[in-house]
This record gives sequence, structure tokens and C-alpha cells, in this order.
Amino acid sequence: MRIDIDAFNVLQVLVEEGSFSKASERLHKAQSAVSYQVKKLEQHLGVTLFNRDHYRAELTPEGKVILAEGQRLLQHLANIEHLASRFSQGWEPKLELVIDGALPMEPIMTALKRMSEHNIPTKIQLNMEFLGGVQHRFEREQADLMLVKDYRTGPSYHPKALPSITSVLVASSQHPLSQLKAISLPELQHHVELTIEDSSPGKRDRDEMQFGGDKVFYLSGFIMKKNALLKGLGFGWMPDFLISEELAIGELIAIDFIGGNRFSFTPQLVSTLERPLGRAGQLFTELILEEFAQYQQQQQSGLSGAGLG
Repeated sequence: MRIDIDAFNVLQVLVEEGSFSKASERLHKAQSAVSYQVKKLEQHLGVTLFNRDHYRAELTPEGKVILAEGQRLLQHLANIEHLASRFSQGWEPKLELVIDGALPMEPIMTALKRMSEHNIPTKIQLNMEFLGGVQHRFEREQADLMLVKDYRTGPSYHPKALPSITSVLVASSQHPLSQLKAISLPELQHHVELTIEDSSPGKRDRDEMQFGGDKVFYLSGFIMKKNALLKGLGFGWMPDFLISEELAIGELIAIDFIGGNRFSFTPQLVSTLERPLGRAGQLFTELILEEFAQYQQQQQSGLSGAGLG
């Protein structure tokens, strides 16, 4: 009997998720099917792979060694599939993108719409994460491209800079901070800070623009954060493209912090030399650079028009 190659992928997901039930959800399989697949592999190899005496699914020492070899095998197979795809018409079967939720969606969606007009055969998957979760998912899922606010560089990464984005430190017009001048850091720390939660499992990346106070509310996205700001729950940084209207009509106020109430960052479009882009990835790269450049021009034109008014 031949080894079920897919069983090694099941093992990997089990280790990452920690339980058969969560693994089955992620794999879109019945829990009984996942358990059977693992048991069948154990019987075929004559080795116990998981210690079932613990609450979490934990690999035995033998299981760790076998999983490591299985991962190498899966990588080799993935490379073969990738080569086969490249050797055909050049259109990859799937293009997976991971995007930081701090970036504007309009140029991204416009680029995807333009791609769809090419009637390409590539399946496109778009995932949104925050902070360290972007790079974590990019690496874990072996995605093709990430649009990221910041990331840990490496020799295989190939970045392309996108137009800079400005974030504004704001609070509701009804919040006490909106009435103060020359606000010091201790004064700021006295109030609730609203920030976005790192979506990576380890929560290892704290937003470098946090103020270090004890009163911090972590939110799972910028829409939720914007609503919390408008309710007067606290203060926080927001990308200016998400709150331009609220700033214009005075619902949100850029607070007068002595350390400054604006900062800019340069997002990056990152691919990896380990997974060369096919025609779809190259096309998306071309379109996204065009759309972000045009989006920046529109934003600047809007600001100029507002200034003239």
C-alpha cells in the first residue's frame, strides 16, 4: 500500500490547530475522516504519531521526525506542480494574495476588476490580516504576494514600494482630548487608546505607534475602530482615507499631541524568489502599481480641491 501523501498535510494542520475538531474545520473534512486518515498512516508506518493522552493533539518524538520528512516531501511535490504550471501556458492555477487591512481597498479591487476583464484561468484568493498576521499567513500559506505595512525582510523577498499613506491621531469631537491643546504623553495615556489587534497567532507584533498606556482596547478591524472612535470610546490612529469625510465635517478631530498627530508609512508589494510569479501574478503586480499611483493622484487632487474651497 502506498503512503497517502495528503496525510502529511493533515498532520501539519493538526499540529497548527491543536485539535482534531479545529483541523477538520480548516480542512473542510469530517472529524472522523481526519482521524481515520491519521490512524491509517500510523498503521501503514507502524508508528504512533500522536500522543492522545493530552487535550491538545501533540506529536510523539517519532511523529515530529516523520512530519519533518513529510513537509519536505510536500514541498518537493509543490515545486513539481509549480513547474508543471509554468511549463504550460504560464498562467498559474491559483494566485493567493495577503493584504494588510490598513491599506485602501479601492485600488486593490479596481486592479482585480481589471484582471477579471482579461478572462484569465487563474483562481484568485484574497486574504486580509493585520500587522504580523500578514507575513505569518504569507509564509504559512505560501502565498504569492503580500501588500504589507511592514515586514521582516529576508534575502528571498522582492519588494516594490507603493505610494505612502498617512495616518492621523484622532478622537471624537465629543471626546475630552478634542478640547485640549499641547497634549503630553502622560495626559494621552490617561485615556483609552484604541488599536488594531495583531492577527498572527503569537500576537508578536505590537503596533510601534502605540502610546504605552494601561487603558488599551484591541479591535479586530478598522471599521470597528472607526465606529468606536465616533462613539467617543477613546482615541487612536486611523488611515486618513478612511476618515476624510468625518474630519471634514468635524465628527472626528486630529488631537493636538505634542509628539505630532500624523505619520506616514510606505506599504510594500512583496513577492518571494522562492515562488516566482506566473503571468497572473505579474499582471496583478503591474495593475496594482498603476492603480495605487492613480489612487494617490486622486487623493491629492481631492485635498487640493478642499484647500481651494
